[in-house]
Amino acid sequence: MQWVVSDMGARARHWYVLLAVGALASASGCRAAEKAPAAHEAQAPAAPAARGPMPTFRVEPARLESTLRLPAELVADRTVDVYAKVNSYVKDLRVDIGRAVRKGDLLVQLEAPEIEAQLASAKARWRALEATHVASKATYERTLRTSSTEGAVARDAIDQAKAKEQADAAQVLAAKATYDELAAMKSYLVVRAPFDGIVTERNVELGAYVGPSGKGSNKPMLVVQSVDKMRVVVSVQEAYVPYVRVGDTLQFSVRTLPGRMFSARIARKAGALDAALRAERIEADIENGDRALLPLMVADARVALASPAPTMIIPRTALVESGMGTYVLRVREGKANRIPVSKGARVGDKIEVFGELGAGDVLVLKTTEEMQDGMPVAGG
Repeated sequence: MQWVVSDMGARARHWYVLLAVGALASASGCRAAEKAPAAHEAQAPAAPAARGPMPTFRVEPARLESTLRLPAELVADRTVDVYAKVNSYVKDLRVDIGRAVRKGDLLVQLEAPEIEAQLASAKARWRALEATHVASKATYERTLRTSSTEGAVARDAIDQAKAKEQADAAQVLAAKATYDELAAMKSYLVVRAPFDGIVTERNVELGAYVGPSGKGSNKPMLVVQSVDKMRVVVSVQEAYVPYVRVGDTLQFSVRTLPGRMFSARIARKAGALDAALRAERIEADIENGDRALLPLMVADARVALASPAPTMIIPRTALVESGMGTYVLRVREGKANRIPVSKGARVGDKIEVFGELGAGDVLVLKTTEEMQDGMPVAGG
């Protein structure tokens, strides 16, 4: 009997252990089920958070106007390097540097004895061939008159007389052409001023041997410049080329004339960019009656820039440049949307942009990369 009681106690303790293990397993399963939805919620993407009121503005088309300061150079309206056309010697030098000359004035008298000899020989040959032609022409005419009597002259004799007269006439023309060529070469020995101007450089002396460039003279005999009108040369960077037009006025000053401001009208544009500077050459004309301006002076030029047509001008704070591109944020129906744009000219805190923007569009004034596309925006 005592054994039976002891066996029942052992069985009771066994059931108590099984019940405790089952209760612990049930509690663990409940806790795992509660944690699973929480983990799922943590992995879901968060929607763009709404921001508080932020400043916006309405964009309207306008013209961007500013002044561009660039270094410039003054050059003479016309410049000529005077070389000798033929190899010769300086016989008479009529001018020196600083001398004002008029078109056609004698500058240098050259001499080339061989040209004189060749010219005399060519003239003598020309005259001799003329005499020969006179004789052959008379023979032909006489033969032609004689042929009027039937059988007096053979037809072949007439043809030969005519051919001889024509050959002699051709030789006369060739001799005259040779003479004219040498006469033209002789005329090059007299060097005259090509236009009104000033002699700004002299590189020869009396008796000096001169010739064409590279064949007798490394430097020109004289340099003549027209300085009554000057050219202001400016190189305008590629970004500003569309805003500079022929007919516009630029202002400039030079260090040697402090306190004076000059105005010049833009007369020419190169129409192409310089390969080295990636800039376009612009030239403006200015009258220089008092000759206060000198060639090769360095000037400080101010070029007025204006958009050729109204464009979209925005504050620079409204533009974002990042790895995702260049864009602005346009506000519509309470949301900000990224609008890709390209940049134009920039003046101060304003910049010209081009893109799918219309007059009256509302943009975020202070845009940052952290602002997401499609985020809610409350106007401020």
